[in-house]
This record gives sequence, C-alpha cells and structure tokens, in this order.
Amino acid sequence: MKKVESSQYLQSVKPLLKKLLGQILEIYPYASILAEDAQAVRYQVSSMVTTMGEDATLSNRGFVIKVYEGAAYGEYSFNEISEEKLDDIVAHLQSVVALRECEGVQSLSQYQVLADEPCVLAESTEYETGAEELGDEEILRRLTVLKDQCMAYDERVINCAAALNYQKYSKLFLSPHRDMEQNVLWTNGAIQIVVQKDSQVKYSYEGFSNLGGVELMERMEAGIARVGKNAIDLLDAEPMIPGEYDCICTPPVTGMIAHEAFGHGVEMDMFVKDRALAKSYVGEYVAAPMLTMHDGASLSGKPETASYFFDDEGVLSTDTVVIRDGILQTGISDAQSAMYLGTQPTGNGRRESYMRKAYTRMTNTWFEPGQDKVEDMIASINYGFCWTTRQAVWRTPKTGAFR
Repeated sequence: MKKVESSQYLQSVKPLLKKLLGQILEIYPYASILAEDAQAVRYQVSSMVTTMGEDATLSNRGFVIKVYEGAAYGEYSFNEISEEKLDDIVAHLQSVVALRECEGVQSLSQYQVLADEPCVLAESTEYETGAEELGDEEILRRLTVLKDQCMAYDERVINCAAALNYQKYSKLFLSPHRDMEQNVLWTNGAIQIVVQKDSQVKYSYEGFSNLGGVELMERMEAGIARVGKNAIDLLDAEPMIPGEYDCICTPPVTGMIAHEAFGHGVEMDMFVKDRALAKSYVGEYVAAPMLTMHDGASLSGKPETASYFFDDEGVLSTDTVVIRDGILQTGISDAQSAMYLGTQPTGNGRRESYMRKAYTRMTNTWFEPGQDKVEDMIASINYGFCWTTRQAVWRTPKTGAFR
C-alpha cells in the first residue's frame, strides 16, 4: 500500500500562511486558516461516447480565514497568496468582518472563542494504484474493456457504460495551537447496462466506491454479471400491486433510507434553528431496541469514502453513536453549533469548498450488526419484498412461496 503524497503547492505556501496567521492574530483574539488543494477527474466509456475531463465541482485550490471578533465569527476566502498580497488579504478580511457592524446587520447569537487544544498532525490515506501513475489512456482502455464485457453479457444488451471518477485532496489547518495536514484519495465507479426485449427497454445500475485508488475497477469487473442479471430479470418483471409492504433491504439501500429519512434530521446546526424534530427526542426511543446507529469519519476500523482525519474546522474525526439500543443519544455537529448547544463537536463540520461556510453534514452512517440471519429475516415476511442479492423477490400471501 502507498500513502497519498502531500500537496507540493500547499507545502510551498505554508510559511506564508503562518506569517499571515500571525498578522491576523495581532488584530483578532482567534483566527484559523484552512487551505485546500483538490484535483478531481471523471472518465466515462459507453457504446456511444468516451469522455474524460476535470471535475470542476470537486477541483479546488484556495484558502478561507475564520476569525473571532469578540461576539461572532467572520470568514474571508481567497485563492491567491504571495508575500506582496498579505497586507491586502488582511485589509479585505477586516472589511468583510466590519460589514456586520453596519446599520441593520446584527449577530443573532453570542459566541465564545472556539476550543483550540494543541495538535500537530500530518496524515495520509492509503491506496494500491493511483490514477496518475496508471495514466488517462490506460484508465480509458480498462473502462473500455469493462464496457465490452458488459456488451457481451447477453444478446439483449443494447447499450452500457462504465464510469470512474476520483478526488485527491490535501488540506492544511492552522490556528494558534494547531498545525494539521491531511491527504486523502477516494474513488467512485459505476456500471450501467441497458437491455431490450421487443418493445421493453430496461436498465440496471450499480455504484462502487472506496477510500483508495483505481484498484476499484477490479470490483467493478466482478459486478458485471450481477448488474447484467438484474437488467435481464427486469425485462420479465411484473408491475407491483399498490399497497403497503414489509421490506428487507440490503445495507446500501438501508443506509440510503437512514441517510435521507433520519440522518439529516440529526444535523445539529438545525437544532440551533429549531428546524429539527429530533431535538425533542434526545433520550427517547426512535427505533427498535435492537438498533444501534453510528456516524463518523474516523479511520479506525474499516475506512470508507467519507472518512478523513479532521473536519474543515480542525476538529479530529470521531465515531459518534447516534442511536444506542433504539434510544436517540445525540446528533452530529460542527464546532459552532456544538458551542451554541453546549455539546462537544463531533467532527462533522464540512465545507462544499473553501468558498463555502462549514455546515453540519453526515459522514459514514452505519448500523451495528445484529443477531438475526438473513434467511430468518426473509422467513419473517408474510407478504412483502426482499432486496436480496440485489434482486427484488416477494412472498405470495396464499402459498408463502417466493417469486
């Protein structure tokens, strides 16, 4: 395994960032600087087109300063730095922070200085094969092979696509007592197969991801038969009878439901604004007693795509038990919402980029395993659906048999 290398650019400007931080601390009692250098690339090969290019949404290089001015916080982002620009950056920062003192602009909340325990850290995630060392042409060639394997799966396949994208990012976080660096690489992939039978056209899609490199394509190749079978099965699928059903879902589907239906509701920046019903249910049952749910970016155990060493506010990643034995224990938080609520930050302060403020956002959300076997769970369903081996089956109410 290899370690993701530091950004040469961030290392070259780090002395300037430290000097800038010193100048800012002469004016404000607290300041931090987050520096980011991220590169992201997308590849796609289908029966009709081959594309490759930078992912502009995920490629960023810039800086954001956060300062405390006695009652509230102000931020200023920029993407150029040099010795000659330091005074201008400080001046622009002061003008931005001064805006809140203008007529009609008031802070809705009074805040204290953020905790700034000493921490020196320089960490990197691991990978087997990097996109840059493999090269764009070889990646496109391998995706083409995957596409051809998809096309050859069955004579009813009329189109298919294989896609891959990755982001490699480096971040520095500097504050009076913190000097932190992290270098992270994650990769996503997808396979889609389109099939036709007479006038029926169906498709199946599966996504893949890892905290690592393009070795992910090995898993994608192993998934072709599964995706192809699902697509073919859909050609003879019967319409579902409308109604209410008991369902058993695979972990990815279960995770998606938990993410959308519950996870956003425990983001504690919404507790601050009284926009989350979960705020009233801390300490209450919100799930079956057998259920324990975590959220966290901690790299201990099995790291996933949303894992990192520290969040965008310089808070070390954690493993937060959100639900224990069915009882809501806590939400997840960024540093500022935790301060307002009198709780400990959970390392979930995340920025879309250096140009955006930090919000509380989920990372890896997962359930602790239970005691039941999949076969017993399926047997417990009298009439419903089971998404098992990525194929939906249902038990008839009369015979109890699965179809």
